[in-house]
Amino acid sequence: MDIQKALKKSIDRRQLLGNLGMMGAGAVLTACGGVVAQPPAEDKNYDAAILNFALNLEYLEAAFYLAAVGRIDELPGGDAEIVLPAGFDGKTALAFTTPAVAEYANEIATDELNHVVFLRTALADVLKVSVAPRPKLDFANAFAGAANTAFGATLDPVFNPFANELFFLHGAFIFEDVGVTAYNGAAPYVTDKPTVLQKAAGILAVEAYHAGEIRTLLYQQKDVDTPYGVKVEAVVEAISKLRATVGGGKDQGLVVDGKANIVVADENSVAFARTPREVANIVFLDTTNAALKGGFYPDGLSIPADLADGFGFLLSL
Repeated sequence: MDIQKALKKSIDRRQLLGNLGMMGAGAVLTACGGVVAQPPAEDKNYDAAILNFALNLEYLEAAFYLAAVGRIDELPGGDAEIVLPAGFDGKTALAFTTPAVAEYANEIATDELNHVVFLRTALADVLKVSVAPRPKLDFANAFAGAANTAFGATLDPVFNPFANELFFLHGAFIFEDVGVTAYNGAAPYVTDKPTVLQKAAGILAVEAYHAGEIRTLLYQQKDVDTPYGVKVEAVVEAISKLRATVGGGKDQGLVVDGKANIVVADENSVAFARTPREVANIVFLDTTNAALKGGFYPDGLSIPADLADGFGFLLSL
């Protein structure tokens, strides 16, 4: 199959869907790409559900980076399966070719691990509510499926973010911008502004640092050829278009109007915000706007029984 043609066709199809206004239920895209949020009922506090939702996402990011640097055994939260590509166990770091990138990966791994520990502690000791255990995570089938969907073709070799440094950066790109938009999108639903919102804003800032770091590293290699017959810039653009299709249209590649695009933002240079539903669509690799599992979470998110109503509210947005 001609990958160039398949990629162009898949991008055009997804762009069309985005232009038709695919968005999460309960959210409206404004002209500048923002979200008009539906506030929760006045007598409801969804902070515990919001932080558990964030914890589920942090488990995913922490597991990815810790596996990449050979530290997967440091991840807390239980013993749910983490599906890794054949021949890679996450206990030995992937073969980084650039010492600086290996250092960056270790730093991000530590940051994400700290986020997991912090959120678990905040939920248990501060909010005194149930803490979501780590759900089953899939880094083999989900990455391969996402790449195939982005290209509109079955890739050979199968995309494996742990195969080499460049593929690792592509895998990191899939997650990082999503984390920024997720924290930003959840902000309107937080009740405890001085404590919960302030700490969430601090985590958002760290995720934005990570996203800028990964996008910069990829931009530096945007003209490098990949095994798929296209350059790095085209691969990243395909991933961005896929996220835009299922995630409310709020995404950008490494180049916009022929210029470098490291900072993802609307026309006012304000970071995009995704509703929890839009974020779920991306991590579930879902186009129905209704799935409760799939993609990186084959069994779904880890939802404490007493917080199910809160998750129901979030995933209806």
